[in-house]
Amino acid sequence: MFEVWAPAATRVEVEIDAAHRHEMTRGEGGWWTAEVPGAGHGTDYTFRLDGGDPLPDPRTRWQPSGIFGPSRVYDHDRFAWTDRSWRGRALPGSIIYELHVGAFTTEGTFDAAIERLGHLVDLGVDFVELLPVPPVPGRHNWGYDGVDLYAVHEEYGGPDGLKRFVDACHNAGLGVILDVVHNHLGPSGNFLAPFGPYFHESASSFWGQAVNLDGKHSDEVRRYFIGNALHWLRDYHMDGLRLDAVHALHDQRAIHFLEELAVETDALSAALGRPLSLIAESDLNDPRLVTPREAGGYGLAATWDDDVHHALHSALTGERHGYYCDFGSMEVLAKVLTSAYLHDGTYSTFRARTHGRPVDRRRTPGHRFVCSLQNHDQIGNRARGDRLPPEALRLGAALLLTSPYTPMLFMGEEWGATTPFLFFTDHIEPHLSVGEAERREREFVGFGYEDWLGTAPDPQQESTFHASKLNWSELTTPDHADHLAWYRSLITLRKTHPALTNPRLDQVDVTYDEEARWLTLTRPPLQITVNLSPS
Repeated sequence: MFEVWAPAATRVEVEIDAAHRHEMTRGEGGWWTAEVPGAGHGTDYTFRLDGGDPLPDPRTRWQPSGIFGPSRVYDHDRFAWTDRSWRGRALPGSIIYELHVGAFTTEGTFDAAIERLGHLVDLGVDFVELLPVPPVPGRHNWGYDGVDLYAVHEEYGGPDGLKRFVDACHNAGLGVILDVVHNHLGPSGNFLAPFGPYFHESASSFWGQAVNLDGKHSDEVRRYFIGNALHWLRDYHMDGLRLDAVHALHDQRAIHFLEELAVETDALSAALGRPLSLIAESDLNDPRLVTPREAGGYGLAATWDDDVHHALHSALTGERHGYYCDFGSMEVLAKVLTSAYLHDGTYSTFRARTHGRPVDRRRTPGHRFVCSLQNHDQIGNRARGDRLPPEALRLGAALLLTSPYTPMLFMGEEWGATTPFLFFTDHIEPHLSVGEAERREREFVGFGYEDWLGTAPDPQQESTFHASKLNWSELTTPDHADHLAWYRSLITLRKTHPALTNPRLDQVDVTYDEEARWLTLTRPPLQITVNLSPS
């Protein structure tokens, strides 16, 4: 059965193997259906609206020929899962490891990543978080230019490759979180608009048109994105989703999209009998995202906390440009280690206004805040994609991995990888490929990156992508091996002492000396002291 939502069309055809067209029948709500004898797993197809050009299925599960090619029927039931004993993993007390499939290994595939899972198990992390995996323009991309949101990038291994990876993770005792982008679609190969009112009439963001979550005919659009989230959790056995830039979701309805998604995710969790976690990336500093619905919140499991990153980064490096301008002091570091946010109703110099809302330290558990020293954004959004130096990483890791929050590591951090993580694209269309470097530079006007012009590699150059791949041979050198041992020791410490996974923020205390640049974090009965001075 082929089906597609196209409420404004007067005629819809499904075209099989670029040769045979079949009329579809209009049903309720603008849904069109057609039975095609002989079609099944592996059949290529497209849709034609009112006699127009062939278009891929908005809900295509398989795009083996890329974003401009036909869709291919994919039967989820054909895959033989071996993770039946997997009962999931809860977020509290866990450590997340973020990776980009294409840059994690030389081969850049799911199957190659499977070969490195033993390293992650020995490290002691609990979840692998994948950057977005839907099809993108060309061969490589961070993933945030994705389209065909129900499909999997073929260069990584396609839908079966992703399932093999998740299956292997579960058999190794690792949960899997997938980064999903629902606030916009990529600029290339985005064919949703001809099918229906998927995009907002007026709202937009830096990345393009906002999706239509609250305008006319938006019920089916919401179902498209909620259905997308549920299909990753159900059909690909994901254990959680990281929701990209939720502050860019334009929704003025009484029941916000995020709350509706949380309700349906909880229902699916109950049906599957395993925990499912939704983690928001948000710069709003709003604890309502993680406040239970019974208390008037959205009911998400966690949110990224950039204030902790900024405080650690500024204290370790001395950088004060752009959004780091209010950070760097021991006083600020002490506040974020005990209260999650610096800006909790305080004045933000970078935004030139007050920002945020206070976290209730007595009622909000620390594990609801995912914190990191490094991540794809904070490395990749630097002109040269440079990472923190090893000594800074060791000091920062001591605080991050003994903090009351959910720690997240970025691939290679654990051994002090020297390879950068740069911004890279592979746009096919000339109007996008030619000016990508200039567009990227404009995105960071006012961020204080004066070194961007002339130093940031061209995102379209293939060498930029290859330079971002991890060099696993570094693990054989003494300095990197010692660094890895430090991270393993800290993770073992965290998992050995219950005090370090205690989520109560009101039991965390910090003392410091601003001038001498030392700080002591107390998690009774343990104390962690770091010296951030040059001597």
